[in-house]
Amino acid sequence: MIIKICGMREADNIREIEEIGPDLMGFIFWDGTTRNVLSLPEYMPSRCKRVGVFVDADEEFISTHVKQYKLNFIQLHGHETPAFCERLHQVLPDIKIIKAISVKDTDDIRNANVYNGVADYFLFDTKCKCVGGSGEQFDWDILNNYENDIPFLLSGGIGPEDAERVKAFKHPMMIGIDLNSKFELSSALKDVVTLKEFINNIR
Repeated sequence: MIIKICGMREADNIREIEEIGPDLMGFIFWDGTTRNVLSLPEYMPSRCKRVGVFVDADEEFISTHVKQYKLNFIQLHGHETPAFCERLHQVLPDIKIIKAISVKDTDDIRNANVYNGVADYFLFDTKCKCVGGSGEQFDWDILNNYENDIPFLLSGGIGPEDAERVKAFKHPMMIGIDLNSKFELSSALKDVVTLKEFINNIR
């Protein structure tokens, strides 16, 4: 199972979290969150892949950050269109695109089909007034209606108490989970001990 830990920023914390073995580490480039990364941390991960999270950013902003932070993935968490995703693939052919989909009901799952052919992965998050990071969960049973062939990460308020639920949840296209706010000591600062215990439990 792929483990993505998102909302990272502090160099020492990045180094400590990398030691516990996540597959993906997310860095948010959006001024609408307190986890916003404004400058290159003194340490960046080398043993896990780097994901840049963007919200309705323009092509130039994304491209600049991909190069500066040596990103492997870009996660689009706003209202980016399929056409925009397609342009990014042309401009950044070596970068994988994760399209975040806000989920409240089955219609949200079905509407994701418009990204077929332009998204490499989906990330299903809880629909809320904010843009992700709500700490709230949606009804995972809704994903039983997902019949697409694009792999997805499960996100939205997954916390330390959810280890058994994560292990029990089965879907042929689910490849991993995204962890963030429920494992924080403060904004952008992750609890290394709790995360290590959780990861060891689900793997």
